[in-house]
This record gives sequence, structure tokens and C-alpha cells, in this order.
Amino acid sequence: MSIHLDHLMVPSRDKLASAKLLAELLGVPWSATGIGPFAPVYASDDLTLDFDEWEDPIPMLHYCFRVEQKAFDAILERIKAAGIPYRSNVHGRTDFQIDTAHGGSIVYWNEPDGHQWEMLTVSYARQP
Repeated sequence: MSIHLDHLMVPSRDKLASAKLLAELLGVPWSATGIGPFAPVYASDDLTLDFDEWEDPIPMLHYCFRVEQKAFDAILERIKAAGIPYRSNVHGRTDFQIDTAHGGSIVYWNEPDGHQWEMLTVSYARQP
């Protein structure tokens, strides 16, 4: 039996603004309405990120997207155009650099609720 991750809930203060921003950066569709209280971002045919509004403290969560180099370049251009600071290290300072030490390209950025997004072209978690 194969196991596939279908969806994740992303807590936010403003689910519409957060969902819209991520969808625009990734260049994927989203909706202001979904099943239940969620604003879904359709990250791929297999994964939906369901943004939900929380009043409780929001924990910082880390989400990583693996993309092809052409998509990486396009998404990074949208991050730059939006004026979003990015960095080459998961816990590093904003350096506006790309990490290439793992055989591909990696960048990290944070969104307004504090979640950390990562984009890479080669998985360091799953080596061939």
C-alpha cells in the first residue's frame, strides 16, 4: 500500500491573505472557500494546504516544496518581486542567497504568521 500525504492544515491569522500569497508565489491555484472553514492552496495534484484562521498562538511550522529548477527560478523571481526576504540557511540571517551545497538549489523564507517555507530542487532528506 502506498501512502500519500493529501493535505495539511496551516494555521494563520488571515487565512485568505496567507493562502493567496503562497499560491501567488508558487504559481498554483487557491480558493477563498473550501471544505469546512479552510482556504485551500492546491500545491500539486496530490497535496492541498488548508489555511485556517486561529486566535490561539500560532506555532512556527516548516513546510518544504521540492520543485524542478525552472519552477525554482520562477518562484524565486516572484519572491523577489514581492519584496520577501529570503535566505540560504534554515536558521540563518536574511542573506538573499541560494544554498547549493546539497547538489541543488535551496532557499528559505518566512510568511507573516511566522511559518517557514523552504524550496529545493534536490532532496537532501531522500538521497538516491
